[in-house]
Formats: sequence, C-alpha cells, structure tokens
Amino acid sequence: MAHWTSKTRAASRAAAASDTAGLPAGRYGFRQAVRMEWIKLRSLRSTPWMLLATTVGMIAIGVAAMANTKAPSPADAASFDPVNNMLAGVVLGQLVIGLMGVLAVTGEYSSGSINSTLAAVPDRPMMLAAKAAVVGLVSLVVGEIVTFVTFFAGTMAMTAGIPHPSLGDPGVLRAVVLSGGYLAMVGLIAVGLGAAIRHSAAAIGALVGLFFVLPVLLAGLTGTTVSKFMPTFIFSSSLGVSKPVADVLSPWVGFAVLCLYVVAALGIGGWLLTRRDA
Repeated sequence: MAHWTSKTRAASRAAAASDTAGLPAGRYGFRQAVRMEWIKLRSLRSTPWMLLATTVGMIAIGVAAMANTKAPSPADAASFDPVNNMLAGVVLGQLVIGLMGVLAVTGEYSSGSINSTLAAVPDRPMMLAAKAAVVGLVSLVVGEIVTFVTFFAGTMAMTAGIPHPSLGDPGVLRAVVLSGGYLAMVGLIAVGLGAAIRHSAAAIGALVGLFFVLPVLLAGLTGTTVSKFMPTFIFSSSLGVSKPVADVLSPWVGFAVLCLYVVAALGIGGWLLTRRDA
C-alpha cells in the first residue's frame, strides 16, 4: 500500500503552490499539473519499491524460465517460442504497475491531500490527464527497459541446444516492445479504475478481478471465444509472442483492443470525477 505521509502531503501542497505561482488568477496549465503529479508520485515511499519489485521480479522470472526451458522436439520446433516464455514475468509486473496506478489516485483520497490538488487544479479532467500522463510515462520507461533487459538476460540463461532468439528474428522486436508498452497501458487502466472507484481496497479488487480472476473464469467457460479479449490474455497470446497463435487476436488488433480499454477506463473515471465532490 502507498504511504501518504505528512512529508508527502507537504510535497503535494508545495508542488501545488509552486506550479501555480506566477500564473494569472484562475489560470493553470497542463504542464504545471504534470509537474505537480510527478513530484507527488516520486515523493511516495512505495513508488521506488514497486518499480524495484517490477524490475527484479520480471528479470528473475524470465531468467528462471529460460534456464529451465528444454530443447523442443522436432515436431514442436516450428511453434517453439522462447520469447513468450522469457516475458512471462510481465504478468507479475502488471500487478505491481497496476497497484501503482490505482494508488496514485486513491492514496490522495484516503489521505485528504486531494483537496490540495483540486485547489491548484480544479479542472478534474485535466488533473486526471496529468496523473495518467505521469503514471503512463513512468510505466512505459520502466516497462521497456525491463523487458529488453529480461530478453537479453533470458537469452544468456538459455542452455545449449535451444534456438536462441535475436531481435532481428521475425516478430521478436515487436513482441519485446509491445510487452513494455503493455505495462504502460495497465498503468493507465489502473488510474482510470482508481478515479472511478476512489477507494483503494475496492479499486485494487477491481484491478485483480479484471486482470487475473475474470480471464480465468471466461477461459474455463468459453475457451478463447471471449477470454481472448481480456487484457492478460491479449498480452500472453497476442502481444508477448513472436510466433502466431491460433484462435486469438493478432498482435496489432490486440493492441487496439487494449487502447479501447484505456480510453474506456480513463473516460469513465474522468466522467465520474466531474460528478462527485472531492
């Protein structure tokens, strides 16, 4: 859980004051709102720990998966996809990044510091857009760095006799890049959930349900017919693969569906924010 200490709340108030200083009365800009949100996010004690957990967890899972991967049989060689195995840690990363996105919104409501934020940026859609921009950019940078490091570390951990993938192979670079981008999209969806629900426990429950519980239930009930449209399955079967998988969305169609999730989450979250008191 995020810890909104008095130091964090003071940083929020200072950011609000400094970012609106020098502007005409009643005027504020998106740049000032983004800077304020960046100061608040980096002031949270939980943020570096979450990003460290994402980095270490994803790399460790990728290395362990590839160190224990056996050479495929001749019959399975054509469909063998080590890239999908070494990026398995993204499933852990999406949970941690999702928590960061949720708490970036709900932590302010639980601590009361949302009042300082809205005093500086009363335009709630702008405030939410600033939060989404900061969380999304941080998640994207961390996601891309970690997925590339995981790819190279996982490749080095592979034993002899297993085909080693390279970024020049068909579909490999696309899979690595989109896997990092997927974490950014998870962060954006989480910001939208936090804005819509505003209660940490409930928003985290919705996050876990959307990314972990509902996909499994739908897979058991409908196979890939419906579950292929769920975010976690889009990653594992569409974005994070270098070779085509039957009966699922293509990588770019899956990416487009995730964009719709982001738009829906932020749109609903922003709409509800404008219809509630702080």
